[in-house]
Amino acid sequence: MNEDQDLMTSGNTIRRVAIAILQYQDKFLMQLRDDIPSIVHPGVWTMFGGHLEINEQPEIGVCRELQEEIGYVPQQISHFRTYADDLALGDRSLGDRSLGDQILGDRALNDRVIRDVFYGCLDVGLNMLQLNEGWDMDLLSCPEIIKGSHYSAQALQERPIAPSHRQIMLDFLSSPECRINI
Repeated sequence: MNEDQDLMTSGNTIRRVAIAILQYQDKFLMQLRDDIPSIVHPGVWTMFGGHLEINEQPEIGVCRELQEEIGYVPQQISHFRTYADDLALGDRSLGDRSLGDQILGDRALNDRVIRDVFYGCLDVGLNMLQLNEGWDMDLLSCPEIIKGSHYSAQALQERPIAPSHRQIMLDFLSSPECRINI
């Protein structure tokens, strides 16, 4: 990954990331992050994805990240929602509102991560993916997502799902975009 696409407003940084919900039958692919204290979400389950490069469009960035992290990009990937995280306010979906309008008109967007969330089908099994980043990857069931944790064969223990990623998954599971019923 080259330089990140960070937006500066009043001296504060807003980081842009693109992440993917990949559905395989009735389960969802997630990554167990490396258990390194200096990284974001150490040792917890998250969706695959990462920071956007300078001037990179989110749709391009999520495909690049998937190729880098697992060597796979779905034939079709669609935008689900855009979320803005704020340490003081918690996660908040921007829905279809313009990010530019939010940055200019909402001083509360300081110190945030903007997550563009995409979804697509995983048309191959885990054995066809190559884990190039992270500690483990697995397919999580709806009950595990609702519970908020999943057992890792690599870590040999149950590990939590990052709260922001769990909430995004719960939003997706209750949306019309989700292909399964829970």
